[in-house]
Parts: sequence; C-alpha cells; structure tokens
Amino acid sequence: MPRLVVCLIALLTAVALTPGATAADVKVMISAGFFNVYKELGPAFEASTGNRLVTTRGPSIGDSPEAIPTRLARGEETDVVIMDGAGVDLLDKRELTRPGSRVPLAESFIGMVVRAGQPKPDISTMDALRKTLLAAKSIAYSDSSSGTYLSTIGFKKLGVADEISGKSRKVPGPPSGEPVAAVVARGEAEIGFQQVAELMHVSGVDFVGTVPSDIQPPTLYVGALSRNSQHPEAATTLLHFLSSAEAAAAITKAGLKPLPAH
Repeated sequence: MPRLVVCLIALLTAVALTPGATAADVKVMISAGFFNVYKELGPAFEASTGNRLVTTRGPSIGDSPEAIPTRLARGEETDVVIMDGAGVDLLDKRELTRPGSRVPLAESFIGMVVRAGQPKPDISTMDALRKTLLAAKSIAYSDSSSGTYLSTIGFKKLGVADEISGKSRKVPGPPSGEPVAAVVARGEAEIGFQQVAELMHVSGVDFVGTVPSDIQPPTLYVGALSRNSQHPEAATTLLHFLSSAEAAAAITKAGLKPLPAH
C-alpha cells in the first residue's frame, strides 16, 4: 500500500476519534529542523481532515525577530508550535504554551558539512574535532538552538572558543535567512554546523558526520499547543499524526530519528 494512502488512513482514524473535530485554519509556527517532515506530510493532513495549515517559519530560539519565542512574545497568534524542545521549554516558562500539550516528535543531532568535493576532516573524537576547528579558515553555525549551544557551551568544552571566535560566523535561518550549508556551498565558510536535518538536503555540500557524543546535546523536536490556541482539537490531531508510526519514514528521510509512536 502506498505510504501516502497509509498516512491518509491514519489521519482519518485520528480525526474520527477526536470529539467535535471540525475543519479549521490551523496556524502553525515551525522551525527549520522539522520543516521537511511537516512539508511532506502536511498535504495528507489537509486532504484527510479538511483543515488548512497556515504556516509561519522561524528559529526555535535566538535573538532574531523571526524567532518563534519572539513572535509569540510580541503577540503573534498560532495554534501550535513545532520546534526544538529547548525553545518549547522557554515558551513553557513564559506561560505561552498550554500545559500538558507537549508531544515529542523526533530526535535530532548536530552535524558538520564541507563544500562539495573538499576533503572531509576527522571529527569522530573530541580531539579530532578540536584540531579540525583550529585548522579551519572559517566556521559557520546557525543562529538557533544548535549554534547557540555550540557557541556558548560546545566550543568551550573543546577549549577552543577564544581561538575560533574571530573566524566564526552565525548564520540567520529561514524564513529570511538560509541554512548554514548554503553558506558553505558558496565557499563563504570552510566548515558548517547545524542540525543534520537542516544540512543533508542542501546541494553543494558533503556531509561529514555528527559531532562526538561528548558535546552532542540531547535534542528533541517537540510540538505543543499555544496558550491561546483557537483550534486545539485540530492542532492536537496534527501533532498526533506527526508523532505516529505512519510518520516515521518521512522523519527518517529528513535526517531525524523517529521516537516511539504516540
């Protein structure tokens, strides 16, 4: 049975089990790491439920005016957020999410790329990654969760934060920015770091691998309802679908690790 048909059946079942579900315009704020999964499966959700997804993109955290916490803090409305768990933690603390609505979607890992055709440095151990960072002429990382972690914690753990600060660049992400890999593909940075899901589908780069486990933060992509969600039933149905067994193939394809189905 084609995968899309399976997805549609799963969605129809979920909707049938949701009391009082009606068609709605479901507002979604989503960060880049889970976007490819959402983009692939969203049309099936819309076709099966009659709901329409109204999408706004932005980083999970960071100082960009497009960051999801910043958007919500200034009063932008959404029904559901899909983003790095650290970003949802921040929203929880600010009471911008609905208690008990959090749904884990996938696990993610920080990886590194080089420009296509260039030698792939060794980053398999802490010492190898340290040497690679010191030897690199230029380094790029994202302005969201992975880059914030590396620039404030990871590079310090490696003992190279001061040495590489002058040759490092923080790259603003979508919607107005771009993936770190695009900067590397143009030759504007020798190496680039970001969540694997945001690196692996960009042309012009070669994926080197993930950073060592000693500086690999536990990263989950999570969905949650906003505090003032206008369509909580439809938003909950969307999150249950994106965390279902039927979504696992799309999650893996996107460079993420599926979690046990919810």
